[in-house]
Amino acid sequence: LRVHVRLAVDGDVLVVLDVVATEQEAEVICGLLRSAGIACLTRQTNVGAGASDGLTVAGPYEVVVRAEDLEAAREVARGA
Repeated sequence: LRVHVRLAVDGDVLVVLDVVATEQEAEVICGLLRSAGIACLTRQTNVGAGASDGLTVAGPYEVVVRAEDLEAAREVARGA
C-alpha cells in the first residue's frame, strides 16, 4: 500500500537529501524523517532512462525534502 502525500505547495523548493541504491533504502530513510516530523518523498532517478522501452526499471532513488527542512533532515539522517 502506498500513500502519496502532497509534499510541495506553491512556492516550496524541493531538494535532494540523499541518493541511495534501492527503493527500500530510500523508504527507510523517509520513514525516519517522517517519524521526526519531516515531510519527504522518494523518487527514482533517471539513470535507468532508456532501458526497457524508455521506462525506468532499475536504478538509484532520491530522498527529497523541502529546502527549509534540509538541515534538520541531515541531522536525522546522520543519527540513523
